[in-house]
Amino acid sequence: MFKASSSDYLVPYNGKFRHDHAPTRPPKDGPDKKTCKRRLTKRVDELDDLQRILYARDRYAVLLIFQAMDAAGKDSTIRAVMSGVDPAGCQVYSFKKPSAHELDHDFLWRTSLCLPERGRIGIFNRSYYEEVLAVRVHPEFLRYQKLPYKTKESQLWAERYESIRDHEKHLARNGTIILKFWLNVSYEEQRNRFLSRIQEPSKNWKFAEGDIAERRSWKEYMTAYEKALAATSRPWAPWYAIPADDKPYMRSLVADILVENLKQLKLQYPIVRPENLAVFKKIAAMLEKEET
Repeated sequence: MFKASSSDYLVPYNGKFRHDHAPTRPPKDGPDKKTCKRRLTKRVDELDDLQRILYARDRYAVLLIFQAMDAAGKDSTIRAVMSGVDPAGCQVYSFKKPSAHELDHDFLWRTSLCLPERGRIGIFNRSYYEEVLAVRVHPEFLRYQKLPYKTKESQLWAERYESIRDHEKHLARNGTIILKFWLNVSYEEQRNRFLSRIQEPSKNWKFAEGDIAERRSWKEYMTAYEKALAATSRPWAPWYAIPADDKPYMRSLVADILVENLKQLKLQYPIVRPENLAVFKKIAAMLEKEET
C-alpha cells in the first residue's frame, strides 16, 4: 500500500500535531518569489507527464484534498498547480453547505459519489473534513443531520475520525493515492486578504459578510484543525500543513509534494505484448503502402 514521501511539512502520524508549531510563512532561508515560480513551472511540466502515464497505466487514482480558512488560497493553488494537466484527466469538486437530499445520507456519501476513477486526479476543494471542522465549531448544524443516536459530542468526533480513517484506508487499499493539504494562513494575513477583497473592485465578489463571522471563531477552528489532522494523518493518507502566507512558496511546495509522491509509484507506460507488436508492424506496413 502507498506510503507518503517525507517532508518538513508532513503532519506526524503519532497524533501529536500542534497547530501553533506549524509555520504560516516560509523559512528565512527559503527561496524567493522568482525561484518559486520557476520551480512551479518545472513541477507543472513534470506533473503533466506523470498524469499522462497515470491515465495510460490505469491502475491508480489520485485524490487531493484541500482544506483551509477563508482567503488561504485554495482556488488559486489548485489552478496554479494543475494548470498544465490535461482537463480530461482531472476533476475538481467544491463542497458547500449540504442539501436536504445529502443530509438524508451519511456524512461520507456525497463525496463518495465524486471519487476519481483509476487513471484520473480528483480534487476536493473542501471535503468530508468539514464534518469535523465547521460542524465541530458549529455543533448546532447537527440538528439538521437527523442522527439516529444521541451521542456525546466528544464521542461523536472520535467516531467520525474513525470513519474517515477507515474510509481512507479502504480507498488506499484499492489504489487511490490520497494527499491532504491544510493551507495554513495566519490570522494577520487573512485580515490583509479580506481588506484587499473589500478595497479592490475586481475582488469584491470573493468577499461575504459570513467570512467575518467565521473569523471570530478562529481559535475554535484552529483547535478543530489540530484535532482532525492529528487524528487522521496516516502514511497512506497523509496531511501536509502548508505555510500559506506566501502564495508563490505555497504553490511550489504543493506541486513539489504532489510530484514527489507520484514519482514514488514508478509509473511506466503499459508494455505492449510481442504478438501485438507484430500485428502493429503489419498494420504500419499496410498504412505505408497506401497512396497519399
